Amino acid sequence: MLCNENDLCRIPQPFIQQRADPWILRADDGSYLFTASVPEHDRIELRRSATLAGLAQAEAVTVWRKHESGPMSWHVWAPEIHRLDGAWWIYFAAGERERIWNIRIWALKCMGQDPLKDEWVERGQIKTDFDSFSLDATTFQHRGARYMVWAQKTIGGEESSDLYIAKMRSPTELELPATRISQPTEAWERVGFNVNEGPAVLIRHGRIWISYSASATDENYCMGLLWTDEDADLLDARSWTKSSVPVFSTDAALKRFGPGHNSFTVTEDGGTDVMVYHAREYAGTYPSPLADPNRHARLTRLDWDTAGRPIFRDDRKPTVE
Repeated sequence: MLCNENDLCRIPQPFIQQRADPWILRADDGSYLFTASVPEHDRIELRRSATLAGLAQAEAVTVWRKHESGPMSWHVWAPEIHRLDGAWWIYFAAGERERIWNIRIWALKCMGQDPLKDEWVERGQIKTDFDSFSLDATTFQHRGARYMVWAQKTIGGEESSDLYIAKMRSPTELELPATRISQPTEAWERVGFNVNEGPAVLIRHGRIWISYSASATDENYCMGLLWTDEDADLLDARSWTKSSVPVFSTDAALKRFGPGHNSFTVTEDGGTDVMVYHAREYAGTYPSPLADPNRHARLTRLDWDTAGRPIFRDDRKPTVE
């Protein structure tokens, strides 16, 4: 039968218009929190709903705005909200009005229990091994340790955005040195720009999976996959395996162009994994991909094969069972 997983495939797609880099967190009370990059790149919004579908109509509450100059005054990108040590945290990237590509990772902390109503305060930059373009920080916990994964331009050699991982001493401090776990070495990661970015972590079936985005942010944008065994040393680059082909990419028949920068959540009953991502409905952008506001948030069901490997589904092709 069709659409039997909490009617996920009945939710209209695109899901939320003009929201790129979408992030959905299911809170401990079962509600869903949504944040994403806004077209103006000038603020951070949060939405909350008891259901996934309800996020589309939920009020967007601005919880932080960019500075007028200096750090955190330009290109506010890819916020993620997390619950760490009993507090709400948001990680995001931002540049400077005077140097718009001087983009770094920053942290906000909510001083109360309601992230949509209580005050958010700045907790500074997340410092990495070296000072360069860095963004798309995400965090996860595994076997008593907390880790951060992010994208950063490596200094020296061919210019590329690579993926790094490190343990976290606290919500604002990394245990360095970090480990580089992926570089854009495949042809499909090097169209337009040499890019690995937008990591998202899912722990299932004895493995740790990291999806990520590759190439320029036009119709060539696509998703790759890293994985390792849950017993492996996550800080050993040799532990990680990379997909040789994209796992999710442009499909003109579905009007899905340049899909990427995803996150993961679950349906209300907890029984179905859901991938949240952005894509355009057309190829070509004006006058550049970053100036085009029409990257829309979308949802699709994430299935698993008999070997416990993820199947990245087409969101307009529901399975017949």
